[in-house]
Amino acid sequence: MKKLLLSVAVFGSIFSSKAQLPDGSIAPNFTVTAYQTWLSTSGASSNGTYTLYNYLDQGYTVFLDVSATWCGPCWNYHLTGALDDLYINHGPAGYPGVATGTSDDVMVIWIEGDGSTADATMLDGSGSIGNWIEPNATLGQVQFPMANPASGLASQINDDYAIGYYPTVYKICPNRLLSEIGQGTATALYASVSSCPPPASEPSDVNALSFAGAAVHCEGSYTPSVIIQNSGTSPLTSASITITQGGNTVSTGTYTGSLATYGVATVTCTPIANFTGGALSVSASTSGDANAANNTINTTVAAASAAASSVITVNITTDRYGSETTWKIKNASGTVVASGGPWTDLSSNTTTVQTPVTANLTPNMCYTFEILDSYGDGICCAYGNGSYSVKDVNGTVLATGSEFTDSEIAAFKTGVASVNELDAVALNVFPNPATDAVNVVFEASAADYFVSLSDLQGRSVASQTIENANGTQTIVFATENVAKGSYIVTVRSNGSTTTKNVVIK
Repeated sequence: MKKLLLSVAVFGSIFSSKAQLPDGSIAPNFTVTAYQTWLSTSGASSNGTYTLYNYLDQGYTVFLDVSATWCGPCWNYHLTGALDDLYINHGPAGYPGVATGTSDDVMVIWIEGDGSTADATMLDGSGSIGNWIEPNATLGQVQFPMANPASGLASQINDDYAIGYYPTVYKICPNRLLSEIGQGTATALYASVSSCPPPASEPSDVNALSFAGAAVHCEGSYTPSVIIQNSGTSPLTSASITITQGGNTVSTGTYTGSLATYGVATVTCTPIANFTGGALSVSASTSGDANAANNTINTTVAAASAAASSVITVNITTDRYGSETTWKIKNASGTVVASGGPWTDLSSNTTTVQTPVTANLTPNMCYTFEILDSYGDGICCAYGNGSYSVKDVNGTVLATGSEFTDSEIAAFKTGVASVNELDAVALNVFPNPATDAVNVVFEASAADYFVSLSDLQGRSVASQTIENANGTQTIVFATENVAKGSYIVTVRSNGSTTTKNVVIK
């Protein structure tokens, strides 16, 4: 379904920021009013409004469907009746349409994500695919709440739940943690309820929910932080955090306050001096804690790679949807010092080798490289085997990857350039291996340059001279008639020589 909704340009801004919330995220609370008038007088809700946390606090698992009345896949899923069956057989006892033998542990809420939709559209009005309230004779009237919030609330829900496409179906457990469950059958959806932890039953229970510190670290002091949750029935007033590495305590933290059941708090812990990354074990505790099983989590903070010099090259091969991909390099203060993308989309599932970018960074400094995908499915593999790499002047890989979700980040520390490297040209040669042509891209500094392609015996295959060149220069050597093998690209200027190897196949 990739990019399905972006074909409707008027709604494009909704889906440009990021993909769905990661599994395990805390579901933001919301209150919506059901469109169906019969629900407002049924006794199920005094005024037809439905608040997420009210159901979670009662122990219900909530299935949230954010759709749009103009969305074909949304309509097709709606017609399966999966959510109807789920609600009828497992919805709140006494609610309209719920079977008398209900398991009474599920709630279903459907929300129109397009805030410009008129109420009449829900009943097959202009711009709708069909009648959403009475979809067909077999299904009859939909009984679970279907809400058409105003534009402001719809936008807020889209933002809070990071809606990247319609329909997005989340399962939200009573402890408020969500997962994207997708368009499953009623049987499959209900089977997933068992994976939710049981509702809080003990007065005291602290949960070490997740690690909130930076995923990568270059050098020096590192300050970890931990998200805890009160999984007890009484307010959590204090908790202690202990972080160990290799069995030794390296950081501690303390929570004080009044945290309601299922409330969360971030605890900033003491800095770890001279931290170089590695595995950390996090433990939370509180007085009278009745459940030790959820007290501990483990995480790994990636250490920085060491670059041979301060000249760094970023290589990106995008998949079909190049417009989704961007990257940036930040210095230790968070300033972006180099970036790339987005690029042009393709008409089929294949790849594009983008022009490499060379960044001349400050020697002996820490940097982070981050690659982002606005859709949230990385750059491999369903739509082309895209990939990325960050290399130093020696070709040492500082970061590499392809399969990620929203983003991936790596840290590296630049080295001090040698005298020869200080004079060298920032040079990129691609593709490598090459077939029809070799592209030579380098940064010129108001000088004359001689560029050549030669075999390993030093025999010239092609060459070109550029006089008084300044800025980015691109030279293309045709290679369709060049024998297969290894070759050397050379750039000479003012007595300095820079070379790169390239394979022609």
